[in-house]
Formats: sequence, structure tokens, C-alpha cells
Amino acid sequence: MGERKIRVGELVKRELSGIIHGRWRSEAVRITLTEADVSPDLKRARIYYSVLGGRDEAAKAAKFLMSKRGELRKMLGKNVVLKYTPELEFAYDPSIERGMKILSVIDGLDAEGHREGGGRG
Repeated sequence: MGERKIRVGELVKRELSGIIHGRWRSEAVRITLTEADVSPDLKRARIYYSVLGGRDEAAKAAKFLMSKRGELRKMLGKNVVLKYTPELEFAYDPSIERGMKILSVIDGLDAEGHREGGGRG
């Protein structure tokens, strides 16, 4: 069942991404679906998303996704053949934001090392 759950999650993520960016191109331009975690019975899916632009954009994305949740589920049911179309839940994924902060710190340390004449490498 674990392999099927993973495959269904990937399918749901890919289809929802296509629906969102095809239908609401201007509103969803900064939203990236990063993962879909489907329940063992395949009746619920938690979709993780990230957003470029910080906390304000993340709040807008959350509001947008929640307002379109029913419509997204309906369209998903039309596009994908599954016994059950999963109930959708959206959760913010801060991993890209954290990664960008880490890279910024590393870049700062690297630049500091070069300024001090310790440019090893």
C-alpha cells in the first residue's frame, strides 16, 4: 500500500499544479506545490506548498488555496481516475524559505572570508 500511496500523492500533486497554474495563472504564479501526503485510505490529501515573496505572499496563497479547495477537488476528480477523490488540505512548506536563508548565511560567510584575505580554495 505504501508504494500506491506515494504514486497517488505524486499524481495528485502534479494534477493540482497543472490545474492551478493553468486556470489561475496570474493569482498562482508564485505558488509551488512541493509535496502531497495522501492518507492510507486515499480519502484525504495534505498538499504542501511554498511561495516566493515572504510571509505576506504565503498568507495570500493560503487564502487563495482555501477558497479554491472545493473547485480544485472537483476538477481533480474529473482529471484523475481514482476510487475516491481525496479531500484536500493545504499546508505551508517553509523549507525553500529556510534553504534560502541558509544559502544567504553561507554566502555571507564566504564573502567575509574573502575580505579577510583567507580566500582558501
